[in-house]
Amino acid sequence: MNAFTSKTSSRFDPSQRQDKTRTLVVANSNIRQPDSFFDVEGTTALRLAAKRLIDIVISASALLVLAPLFLAIALFIKFDDGGPVFFRQIRWGLNGRKITVFKFRSMHTDACDPSGVQQTIKGDSRVTGIGALLRRTNIDELPQLLNVLKGDMSLVGPRCHAINMRAAGRLYEELVPNYHHRHIMRPGITGLAQTRGWRGPTARPLQARARIACDIYYVRNFSLLLDFKILLKTLVIELRGGTGF
Repeated sequence: MNAFTSKTSSRFDPSQRQDKTRTLVVANSNIRQPDSFFDVEGTTALRLAAKRLIDIVISASALLVLAPLFLAIALFIKFDDGGPVFFRQIRWGLNGRKITVFKFRSMHTDACDPSGVQQTIKGDSRVTGIGALLRRTNIDELPQLLNVLKGDMSLVGPRCHAINMRAAGRLYEELVPNYHHRHIMRPGITGLAQTRGWRGPTARPLQARARIACDIYYVRNFSLLLDFKILLKTLVIELRGGTGF
């Protein structure tokens, strides 16, 4: 079995898409909203405007350059099990607004979790053959360039969390009281926490608090230079093999 072969021989059932849509709506319909957001000290409108301009230029250019790769990946996913190419999930956006984030689907259609409750672990049986390759190289995240171009996300910022995301079995906002402070800036494809190794399942409260501490540090100390350093370090990490699974 190679990386482009699914672990299951079942074909995609179109009725599953309707079931997953219903699950997504129900799972995210009654989640508690953040109460308020503080102002970012020292963050000027000019710097934020420059950050947005950089997002637009880089995301648009990357989408054009990567279009052939996107097409090839879409064909591999379709040939794998006939299911949808993209996985959609409702996540926290700027100022607690709900946004729909895109990824290349890396799991069997009947095993995808739109709610975000079930975290992915190493060797997860839900991951398809092609999905394992996409996740290991973090290529499954590339469709989020569409979210960046649209304005829902930024290239750099606190990583975009599913609304029901948990750490140590508890909702993040219950475990970390100032959790929603991270949402006063657009979520990013990459962020400070990820470059410092805080990525993947959070089985312990300490891991969750360390991750959010990095996010809030970024919000309070945002600068274009810091964004550049995070992008550069992310590139180095990926060229060394990445941290995906």
